[in-house]
Amino acid sequence: MKMRHAFASLALASSMLFGGQALAADTYELDAVHSHAMFKIMHLGLANQYGRFNDIAGTVVVDEKNPANSKVEVTIKTASVDTKNEKRDEHLRSPDFFNAKQFPTLTFKSTKVEAAGKDTYKVTGNLTLHGVTKPISFTFKKNGEGKDPWGNFRMGGETTFTINRMDYGINYMPDGLGKEVTLMLTFEGVKK
Repeated sequence: MKMRHAFASLALASSMLFGGQALAADTYELDAVHSHAMFKIMHLGLANQYGRFNDIAGTVVVDEKNPANSKVEVTIKTASVDTKNEKRDEHLRSPDFFNAKQFPTLTFKSTKVEAAGKDTYKVTGNLTLHGVTKPISFTFKKNGEGKDPWGNFRMGGETTFTINRMDYGINYMPDGLGKEVTLMLTFEGVKK
């Protein structure tokens, strides 16, 4: 009887110890090769024009049991803008748009993360663009997780949200370009 009680206590202690580790927040470093930062903006009221940023880095911390412990940090180099047209990209790097020399990065840092359904989170934080910081909120959808062929553990997800470029002081060509810019971020991270 004493032996059975001792085993039961040991099993309970082990469960608490290892279960607690399983409940800890997981940190994922963004895999820049498999993550994307894209945008679209209306041109002349006729068609959306698309572009992307080729230099993106960041981390996502996910605590599924306590989402308030989760956080998101992303940094994008504005000079890495790419619309498949070098002349236009140079203009986008100029003071008319991103002013990449003065403002080399676009950043997002979360201030709050809340559960918003299965594998879905409402993320609130500060977006800094063109030297202006504004609070924004968006929904992040976790698409999946698992081991890759090289033995790393990965997690992926995505979000789409819209900002008003005028709020960030990007006022060039107000009658020819849409004020609203839709940002699409896809994230694939490797667990640290």
